[in-house]
Amino acid sequence: MLTERSEIQFGLTTIPFLVRRSNRRTTVALTVEPPGKLVVTAPRNASITRLNGLVRNKARWVVERIKRTSDVPPPHPRREFVSGETVLYLGRQYRLKAVSGGEGEAAALHGRWLHVPVPGNLHGSDRAQAVRHALRAWLKAHAERRLPLRLAALCKRFSIDVPPIVVREQRKRWGSCDTKGTVRLNWRIIQAAPSHIDYVLVHELVHLRHANHTRAFWAEVERMMPDYEQRRRELRRTGASLEW
Repeated sequence: MLTERSEIQFGLTTIPFLVRRSNRRTTVALTVEPPGKLVVTAPRNASITRLNGLVRNKARWVVERIKRTSDVPPPHPRREFVSGETVLYLGRQYRLKAVSGGEGEAAALHGRWLHVPVPGNLHGSDRAQAVRHALRAWLKAHAERRLPLRLAALCKRFSIDVPPIVVREQRKRWGSCDTKGTVRLNWRIIQAAPSHIDYVLVHELVHLRHANHTRAFWAEVERMMPDYEQRRRELRRTGASLEW
């Protein structure tokens, strides 16, 4: 397969792209590959002028796709749940310290360290599992206490009746709102920055009025939180580090 390079100008944005030519192709295809590289696959006889024109016609779509692809974070290193590892709480970084011999005690913050008690007779993977369990319990307890308070504060600000709230284990989403008006939140969001937590809460509050992600839904989100798009992007970039 033959390859060459070209670029077009879209306003103030230069869009470079790689052209891959093949005798088997009869049509032109545009794809954006991680980490945001545009590739144009074309027949061998397609002129570069034609390809430049096709990219220019699709420039708005290309810029948006490149932006989305570039926002996807690299895979987060697997957590080991050992002393010295970084943990997040309300967007701040703390260092984990596994403290032996603290059976029956709860995890607690000590300055910039989060002390997690574990039985002294555990080692290796068993010790790591005990640390994980204690860390999860501490974060979930804080989520169950703080998230309803923050939701109530936002409801007061926007003159919305406070809905029932459930903090639970969720892998696929940060929050949801059912047909009965109950807001369900993933306890893991307590690790995120307060501005990102507020975005999730506002998102679910708007679902009380709009079930689907329609234009009216996003217009209401923007009315309540004008910078929601920035918060949404930031949460998308950092979200993988909160899932374990």
